[in-house]
Amino acid sequence: MSRPTTGSGLDALAAGARQAPGRGLPPVHLWNPERSGEIDIVIRPDGRWVHEGSVIGREALVRLFSTILRKDPDGYWLVTPVEKLRVTVEDAPFVAVRVDRVGEALRFETNVGDVIEAGPENAIRVETAPDGEPRPYVHIRRGLEALIARPVFYELAELAEDRGGQLGVASNGVWFPIGPAEAAVA
Repeated sequence: MSRPTTGSGLDALAAGARQAPGRGLPPVHLWNPERSGEIDIVIRPDGRWVHEGSVIGREALVRLFSTILRKDPDGYWLVTPVEKLRVTVEDAPFVAVRVDRVGEALRFETNVGDVIEAGPENAIRVETAPDGEPRPYVHIRRGLEALIARPVFYELAELAEDRGGQLGVASNGVWFPIGPAEAAVA
């Protein structure tokens, strides 16, 4: 793998991302550029994107990069029609910062502006961290997930119902367990 050229790597990557035709999300799952390399971008568990040790402060740039992020079996990549660059994701690439009940759906919004409804295509799952705390996630698109922020998880817990000793929430006809019922009492 090659490294991108010098400090203009972010600008070149942004220019490549802007080559995507039309509106909406670019079809990164269809792009298989021959050039690949690495770029010193780390996506922190709190949703901050860091380049060469400095937080990327331009929200529009982070949003643009989030649209070309792809998860492959060998890791996370920023993909343009001409090259793909490996990035490091420390947990999930996005953070769910809001949830709303809209009819029968739970609608989530991420730190980069994605809005999705939980359901058959976008599952909610909860893992247990080594410290015993819940680590909840919601699927956003094509294998990419958002860590559900703690305040948002508390909102889910408020919406939860007990089914046979298991707390869970329903969205678009699917019930998602979020934890044991006795945990809510403690």
